[in-house]
Amino acid sequence: MEIEVKDNTFKEEVLDSEILVLVDFWAPWCMPCKMIASSIEAIATQYKDKLKVCKVNVDECPETATRYKIISIPTLYIFKEGDVVDQVVGALPKTEIEEMVKNHI
Repeated sequence: MEIEVKDNTFKEEVLDSEILVLVDFWAPWCMPCKMIASSIEAIATQYKDKLKVCKVNVDECPETATRYKIISIPTLYIFKEGDVVDQVVGALPKTEIEEMVKNHI
């Protein structure tokens, strides 16, 4: 299950999470974001007990997008205990996104 996160819920959902968090910075008009959406959803389902997947719409959450210097989307960040431990920019195949997640579980 993916969780829509806003500027005012980012700390609670992501930084304070007790499990690993994959954050998908995206926008509805972004075609590459749409291309990876099903992969992100599949990973969320597959790793639901070990990973929280959050989506941040950069148009609706400018404060968070600015704080994490999001310039291009999609950008995926992995947070562990409130810290960024990995990041990637662009539409990657599911296998590469999954490998990134597995490296931190």
